[in-house]
Amino acid sequence: MNPIPTHLQQIDLIGKLADLKHAHYQSALLVSTIIELLVEKGIITAQDIASVSAKLDASYTPQHDG
Repeated sequence: MNPIPTHLQQIDLIGKLADLKHAHYQSALLVSTIIELLVEKGIITAQDIASVSAKLDASYTPQHDG
């Protein structure tokens, strides 16, 4: 087997992972910015965020029977 395609595939995968990491950072930054502005303007409170986050987390967490 020729090792060159394997190395190129690894480099491609590393590049894709870096792109995903950057996109995740940008999304997290945007969400944090929006939350901060909404709290500063008195539209929502930190408690509102915590409450809704807990509800959403509970609804998205798989329930295990047993």
